[in-house]
Amino acid sequence: MSNAQGTTGPLARFKVIDLTRVRAGPTCVRQLADWGADVIKIEAPEGDAGLGGERHGPDFQNLHRNKRSLTLNLKAPEGLEILKRLAEKSDVVVENYRPDVKFRLGVDYESLKKINKRLVYASISGFGQDGPYRDRPGFDQIAQGMGGLMSITGLPGQGPVRVGIPVADLTAGIFAAMGILVALLEREQSGEGQWVTSSLLGAQIAMLDFQAARWTIAHEVPGQAGNNHPTSIPTGVFATSDGHINIAAAGNDIYNRCCKALGAPQLATDPRYATGKARSDNRDILNAAIEAITRGKTSAEWIEKLNAEGVPSGPIYKMNEVFADPQVKHLGIARKVNHKILGDVEVIGQAIELSRTPWSIRSATPESGEHTDAVLTELGYGTADIETLRAKKVV
Repeated sequence: MSNAQGTTGPLARFKVIDLTRVRAGPTCVRQLADWGADVIKIEAPEGDAGLGGERHGPDFQNLHRNKRSLTLNLKAPEGLEILKRLAEKSDVVVENYRPDVKFRLGVDYESLKKINKRLVYASISGFGQDGPYRDRPGFDQIAQGMGGLMSITGLPGQGPVRVGIPVADLTAGIFAAMGILVALLEREQSGEGQWVTSSLLGAQIAMLDFQAARWTIAHEVPGQAGNNHPTSIPTGVFATSDGHINIAAAGNDIYNRCCKALGAPQLATDPRYATGKARSDNRDILNAAIEAITRGKTSAEWIEKLNAEGVPSGPIYKMNEVFADPQVKHLGIARKVNHKILGDVEVIGQAIELSRTPWSIRSATPESGEHTDAVLTELGYGTADIETLRAKKVV
C-alpha cells in the first residue's frame, strides 16, 4: 500500500501531523514514520533547530527522518486555518506541549474532533494531562528521579545515578505510539478517534516492572545493586585478562554449567552457593571467587567457553564496538540514508521486523520548511496564496 507521496509500508494509508519537539514526541512519531505513515512535521517559521539538538547534528537527524517539514505560525489565524485543514484530512495528531498550551492555541482534541471525528489525537507530557503536577515542566532526568529509577541505578552506597539514555522520554514516546496504533485499530470498529495520552512519569514507573512490583506486592524497597542483578546471582560484570564481560548465571542449572565452564566444580558443591538464596546472601565472596578465575583468560576466550556450555555471556562494548559486531551488522538496525547537505549518514532503526511489510528509512531529516509548498498545494492553496502566506510570515 502507498500514500499520496508514493510511500509504501503497513502504515502508508495514515497521515500524521507532528506538532512535537525535543524527544518524547518525535520518538513517538518516528515509530509511525518508519512504518510508512505520511508524516508532516509542523515547525515554527524559524525552524526547530536547538530543540533536540542542532538540526544537522546526530540527535536531530536520527529523530526526524522519514518526515516532511511544513513551517507554520500557529499564532496567526491563517496558520491555525492551515492546521485545521490538515487535521480535517489526517488520521493522527501528536503533540507534546505543556498541557495548557494546546487549549490556548485552540488545537486541543475536542476542538479538532469537531472538524474530524475520526482523528486520533496523542498528547505526551511530563506528568499527565491533569493532577497536581499538570503544569510542571517535564524533563527526562526529573522523571527518572521521581519514577524511582535513579534510586536503583549505580553502585551500592554511591547515591542516585541517572541512566545513560533518556529512558523516560523514549519510552513515553514508544508507549504513545502503541496507544495510537490501538486507537486506530479501535476506530475500525467505532468509526471514531479518541484522545491518547502518555507521560514521562507514567512511562518511567511502568518501565520499573519487577522492581516496582517488589514494592507494590512484597513491600520491599529495592536499593542499588550496581552491576549485579538485584535477585539472580551470579549475574554481573567480571574482569578478564584484557577487560570485562557480563555473565548471567541465573538458576541452579545455569549456575552449575557456569561452574563447569569456569573449571571450578568446587563452587557448585560449596554449601555457601548451593541455592539461589545462599548465592544471594554470599554474593560478594562468590563474585570475588569467580573473578579470580575469569582474570586468567581473555574476554573472547571466556565468552566462547561460557556460551558453549549454555551460560549467557557477552562483551561490554564501547559504541564503536557495538556497530562493528557481526551480529549487529546482521540485524541491519543501522541504516544508511542520503542527506542533501551531510551526504550519506547512518541512523538507528527499528528493533522489530515483520515478515512481509518491513520498516524502512526512505528519506533523511528534512530542512526546515522543505515541503511547505508541496503540502500547501495538496491542501488546495495556489502559488499566489502561498506567496501571500510567506509575505505575512505565516509559513
